[in-house]
Amino acid sequence: MVGIRKQAMGKVDGLSPVYRGLLLVAVVLCALSVVTSQHKARKLFIELQKEKEQAQQMEVEWGQLQLEQSTWAAPARVEEVAVQKLQMQLPKNGQVQFIRMKQPSPQSSPASGRGSDRPISSGESEARGLGEKSYNGTKPQR
Repeated sequence: MVGIRKQAMGKVDGLSPVYRGLLLVAVVLCALSVVTSQHKARKLFIELQKEKEQAQQMEVEWGQLQLEQSTWAAPARVEEVAVQKLQMQLPKNGQVQFIRMKQPSPQSSPASGRGSDRPISSGESEARGLGEKSYNGTKPQR
């Protein structure tokens, strides 16, 4: 083992000082590049961990927002707000009217919205020339 080391050192000893200097510079540059790349990798890993933590916090917040939305949009709460704050009430049986439309002719496009058996609002009835009554039996306000 000592003989091999002497042979290797003998080869290095036999190199000119210029080559030794170049080898030393190459080794130092390689060591610096390794240190720099490890430092960058650690910084990127820390940044990745922060982003993962932020994503986790956003997921928790998203879940809380969905829960809050379902609470605010509950049918009982919507009805309570409609009755108390907006003074709305359900129409009486005689106030609701259904208007049946003619079947669409082959020349009219199916996207025109004709031919449905749904109640229509006063704005729709006026736009279609169906008169002044809205679907709940009251005169539209202008």
